[in-house]
Amino acid sequence: MSPIIVEALRESRHLLVFTGAGVSAESGIPTFRDALTGLWARFDAARLATPEAFAADPELVWGWYEWRRQRVLRAAPNPAHRAIAELAGRVPRLTLVTQNVDDLHERAGSAAVIHLHGSLHTPRCFVCAAPYAGLGSELDEPEEGRRLAPPRCEHCAGAVRPGVVWFGESLPQAALQQAFEAAAQCDLLLSIGTSGQVYPAAQVPQIAVQAGATVVHINPQSQSCSGAREYALQGAAGVLLPQLLAAAFA
Repeated sequence: MSPIIVEALRESRHLLVFTGAGVSAESGIPTFRDALTGLWARFDAARLATPEAFAADPELVWGWYEWRRQRVLRAAPNPAHRAIAELAGRVPRLTLVTQNVDDLHERAGSAAVIHLHGSLHTPRCFVCAAPYAGLGSELDEPEEGRRLAPPRCEHCAGAVRPGVVWFGESLPQAALQQAFEAAAQCDLLLSIGTSGQVYPAAQVPQIAVQAGATVVHINPQSQSCSGAREYALQGAAGVLLPQLLAAAFA
């Protein structure tokens, strides 16, 4: 473990943790761009993740997202999620920003998580955008490829849609602004399990670099670093994060 990274974490006053699909993949949740399996292999995930797809065939799209949500409910937070939650009690200030649409950070004990791409667990009306609170947490995974009728909105009877950001939609402005402000103010950013290729979320570590923060990328794949205070750790977040935490706060 690099002494520079350990010291940066030990002395951090405002730590920004920025997570992507790689963190949840270690809990067995496929990334969005992984090939669909079973009967879902007939479909292109990107073509299911649009407002137009839902308007054209809401039962197909809702069935796929409910299948995904049930897979999340069966998954458990991994050591990376738990280490991030523990870090909140080790530094004066921690901001957690995620591109993931699951609730594994929350179940690991993290609070006030900023979800840039929405959440599978916060559906809303497709017509009036009212939040829908009737989504069950029981484990009842639908068969792969099964069509399901979405619930109806309690306010206008419109179809309820998943609470995620679809292609062609803007990220939630308040969440994006919070993320950008934290990136400009933090002294250390840990970018974990993200390729940094999906915009505008990918601007978060870039803003931190430009503001002079130390930025550490943690990924299984090797990553090049161009900034003077930019570093990379190659390996599984569930292994490296507990090691980093132990080295900094032993």
